[in-house]
Amino acid sequence: MEVKPGYKQTEVGVIPEEWDAIPLKGKVGIAHGFAFASEHFASHGPYRLATPGHFYEAGGFRDIGEKQKYYVGPVPSDYVLQPGDVIVAMTEQADGLLGSAALIPEENGYLHNQRLGRVTVLSSEIQLDYLVYVFNSPSYRTKVRETAAGTKVKHTSPEKLLEISVRLPPLPEQRAIATALSDVDGLLGGLDRLIAKQRDLKQAAMQQLLTGQTRLPGFHGEWEVKTIFDLAERKKERFDDGDWIESEHITTEGIRLIQTGNIGVGRYVEKEEKKYIYEASFTSLRCKQLRQGDLLICRLADPAGRACVLTDIGEERIVTSVDVTIFRPPPEMTNRLFLSNVFSTPEWFRAVSDRSGGTTHKRISRGALGRLAIKLPPVPEQTAIAEVLTEMDAELAGLEQRREKTRALKQAMMQELLTGRTRLI
Repeated sequence: MEVKPGYKQTEVGVIPEEWDAIPLKGKVGIAHGFAFASEHFASHGPYRLATPGHFYEAGGFRDIGEKQKYYVGPVPSDYVLQPGDVIVAMTEQADGLLGSAALIPEENGYLHNQRLGRVTVLSSEIQLDYLVYVFNSPSYRTKVRETAAGTKVKHTSPEKLLEISVRLPPLPEQRAIATALSDVDGLLGGLDRLIAKQRDLKQAAMQQLLTGQTRLPGFHGEWEVKTIFDLAERKKERFDDGDWIESEHITTEGIRLIQTGNIGVGRYVEKEEKKYIYEASFTSLRCKQLRQGDLLICRLADPAGRACVLTDIGEERIVTSVDVTIFRPPPEMTNRLFLSNVFSTPEWFRAVSDRSGGTTHKRISRGALGRLAIKLPPVPEQTAIAEVLTEMDAELAGLEQRREKTRALKQAMMQELLTGRTRLI
């Protein structure tokens, strides 16, 4: 294939003539972390453990909230990370995580834990900020996975990471590329903060409105306490489980199967890989057919009790699995969107967890689920509350959509800038 003027063919593809395609060995160092003893882990403390869970799969550092582990034991000074340090995931705790790179945020006190590599630049030819985007580029991450070891859990090493050839422009162009991509990261960070704020606002609104602590204008009177089974008029056809669908019934086309993974907290989650069952299985199992507007409650963690209202997903016939309860309370008794929000509160999840059993897989029985009681205002107030919370969900969805578009823009920019197809200098 003919290479256009100003470019050259290399082992990593066509790049500008003044760029190099070289391994990072000798120019970059990657050091292993320390195996901090678990007996010193705590819920609070002076140090936070950095873990593979802190990485986004596409790269970047994230706050893991309540899952954060702290450390109260002795700490070797060489294993305290500084703001701006670059770390790379050397084990695949989640699909696509291997090789992900991130900058340590401004907060002090993160520890360089095992399974993470700490990156240092040994050559004046390399800009560290640029290197983060190289590590997180699809081409580099593909090479990381190709050279990784392990069967169930993939892992790599500093030596393997440094043997991979990368595209290396002159230093001024590295800085320009890093700055451009950093600006997009700034937009993503701003959207992340807006989304977090909107989620907090909705949680506060749910706490006030779903408990009756705050009443919407025009509504008064006492709320009733009813069990879930009472709301189903104590009828099995209004409160029943899905069908016992096993792997031999599942196929790639036919009658759509909704699984536990499709049920998020208060929302339906569409998966990239859709599952179906055979027509013959539908008949032989005498499957119950779902309807738009059904309230689906997942009895299996995590968390058990999460629920969503089934929307129009573009399928003619739909069934679900046995760990999903199909709840059809009559509209004159309750608003299903209101219930979906009630089934998304911490109080609800605690009540479900208290009545769940099992060791490996926690689940609640349909009978126990039906005996749970909730407070209900009259249907008009339920509807008004559901409308307020639905509007907040729409605002949140809009922000999340903007974030996804910005992420797609960043990926397109990385593809152009890190290959030299588009030049900034």
